Amino acid sequence: MKNKIWLITGISSGLGKALAESVIEQGDFVIGTFRKQSQVDEFNKNSTKNAQAILLDITNEKSIEDNIKNIISEHVKIDVLVNNAGVGFVGAVEETSLKEVRTVFEPNFFGTLKMTQSVLPYMRKEKSGNIVQISSHGGIKAFAGFGIYNASKFALEGFSEAMAQEVAPLGIKVSIVEPGPFRTNFAGNGLGQAENVIDDYSNTAGAFRTKLKSVDGKQEGDPIKASKAIIDLVNSENPTLRLPLGKVALMTIGMKLDSVKSDLEINRKTSEDAVYG
Repeated sequence: MKNKIWLITGISSGLGKALAESVIEQGDFVIGTFRKQSQVDEFNKNSTKNAQAILLDITNEKSIEDNIKNIISEHVKIDVLVNNAGVGFVGAVEETSLKEVRTVFEPNFFGTLKMTQSVLPYMRKEKSGNIVQISSHGGIKAFAGFGIYNASKFALEGFSEAMAQEVAPLGIKVSIVEPGPFRTNFAGNGLGQAENVIDDYSNTAGAFRTKLKSVDGKQEGDPIKASKAIIDLVNSENPTLRLPLGKVALMTIGMKLDSVKSDLEINRKTSEDAVYG
């Protein structure tokens, strides 16, 4: 079997870096994206023959389009797209300005959508490919203080679930990865915060903000083990649509499912009565 070509966004740190290293280790070819030219130069200077770094701005449509065209010109195809690049953000919904909302949605939703749209024509031509969307357990269950981030991941999961049905007959497989807390920089310096702080939310959004800081560096999740799970998912014959990662993810997603089931049962009669006849 020929080695696969992986395009992974955001490999400077965290899960993206761990995944790139694991894919390289198994012998596949990695094209990884960075936001700074100095990072690209450093990676390419020290990289193995089966890895290449490129400069790509996930929030810039032209940067995405030009890079995908260049990759296809050089490598002919992209077997696996991993949309990993994104940002975290904490703040109550009321605290968050629309400008701040856009800074979250540009990479987490619009950039990921554009990356996916730009790669799909080439995967359709090959009638094969895997698209892996790095979401979060927060893409299933929302938390006070995390609403805008949750919204961006809910949006990602929504279009990905629909798209999975659209591209399945074309030989393309879509999976959504939902990590819980992992030992990355997500809850550290990389976490955006609402500038406006409202005292009334100190026991909800404020408490969540404090909790995130307190667990930074102590999260249960191992990025290397997560990477291995993602590689196994891609290499499986029938990858699942969703892959929760970590004990916390299993717990929180389970809580969400139980809550939805409870609401369904409580409102079953009301729902059944809201139809003609």
